[in-house]
Amino acid sequence: MIFAFVKSIPSWAKNKYVLTIIAFIVWISFFDRNDLYSQYSYRKQLEKLEVDKQYYLAEIEKNKIDMKELMSDPEHLEKYAREHYLMKRDNEEIFLIEEVAEVQK
Repeated sequence: MIFAFVKSIPSWAKNKYVLTIIAFIVWISFFDRNDLYSQYSYRKQLEKLEVDKQYYLAEIEKNKIDMKELMSDPEHLEKYAREHYLMKRDNEEIFLIEEVAEVQK
């Protein structure tokens, strides 16, 4: 009975080299530290990081342009200080008006 089962297995499947290669591929694909799922998640993380990198590079360029404008134009520097740091002149008062978003029911 067992002998008939062994005879039904193709000869290439009995080859020890083929079995070793198949076992190696299964090990690398599913059980290794760098298996297929890990490679997929690393690839997604890399894509996200590349998008973040492009965003930050664009922000750096924008900040360099703002810095150049602030260093060269005193009026622009005053406008920036008033808008971002709420600075005022001695004879002025600042009133902050916050808009409240409406909640839909």
